Amino acid sequence: MLLRQLEYLVALARERHFARAADACFVSQPSLSAGIRKLEQELDVPIVRRGRRFEGLTPEGERVLLWAHRILAERDALRQELSEMRGGLTGTLRLGAIPTALTAASLLTTPFCERHPGVRVSLESLSSREISDRLAEFELDVAMTYLDDDALRHVRRFPLYEERYLLLTPGDGPLAARPLARWAQVAALPLCLLSPRMRNRRIMDDCFAADGVTASPAVETDSVAGLYAHLAGSGGRWSSVISHAWLHMFGVPVGMRVVPLEGPAHGPRVGLVIADRRPEPVLARALLGVARQARVRDALDALVETHLGR
Repeated sequence: MLLRQLEYLVALARERHFARAADACFVSQPSLSAGIRKLEQELDVPIVRRGRRFEGLTPEGERVLLWAHRILAERDALRQELSEMRGGLTGTLRLGAIPTALTAASLLTTPFCERHPGVRVSLESLSSREISDRLAEFELDVAMTYLDDDALRHVRRFPLYEERYLLLTPGDGPLAARPLARWAQVAALPLCLLSPRMRNRRIMDDCFAADGVTASPAVETDSVAGLYAHLAGSGGRWSSVISHAWLHMFGVPVGMRVVPLEGPAHGPRVGLVIADRRPEPVLARALLGVARQARVRDALDALVETHLGR
């Protein structure tokens, strides 16, 4: 069995198309097909369900794929260990982040790259479920997500900050001059919020409910960038409830104000998670070292105080 054959299988499972998988591996399609057939012969099991096109993996193939991810991850870990012994880390750190935490990722990746210039960072925006699955399948080294997510299994958790929720509203709006706003008051404003399928929005809905109201936003989006686009380009029409971490990336649009919200002082914890396995991935360990010194919570809290004019 060759590692190259395992790479072919991983690429095929990802691309779900023989030609695209071959392109991703920089080989011809016949070479990729021959490599996977050779793997089937060596393991004496059918791996791919074949028809006129790729039709998926057999149950045996799914198990082989899991081991392929694991073996290739161990190979990468070995390379990283050796590069560390030579005096400088190399390779690619595979970092996933939920969309609402992605805005703060640069607080970690920038100092990480400065400390380890030989390492590249591959940063992806992923759902909580995707993060859980890809950590289990050795496709991520580390992730930024909600630490109390029930979908997370067999991971180690490292807290970074607690979400704080703020009203972002036009400067001439009815709540702009208040030192504190209630969730019930916010629900009466013309709102643009994230969509209900996003965890952040469901947390906010619980806060609205705790104040006896239900929010009915006129605009819903699955993107923080899409939300800010409406706020910045609305001419003072929309308000929103934001996580304080979004201020790091987007700030406060011209003509708008940030108002603290009455209610829980802090929301759920956001942090780094890595798969609980040994040996610990070298690049993930290096990022955790940076995170311990980055003081992300303090940086975000200070940003809020700046925007509140304190």
